[in-house]
Amino acid sequence: MPKMKTHSGAKKRFRVTGSGKVMHRQAGKMHLNEHKPTSQTRRLDGDQVVAKGDAKKALKLLGGYRAK
Repeated sequence: MPKMKTHSGAKKRFRVTGSGKVMHRQAGKMHLNEHKPTSQTRRLDGDQVVAKGDAKKALKLLGGYRAK
């Protein structure tokens, strides 16, 4: 049986931590930042944990990766 391929879009958007949590970039900071308050852009820094239901789908797209 052929190997399962990782979904190209998912590998750019999600990462799995060592403990198995799925992380993603916070939405709303990619463009049109000039008119947004600095406090808002600071708040949108960093990664967030993906919701449990979405994490299941993201893991499937990443090739069924499971944490140790």
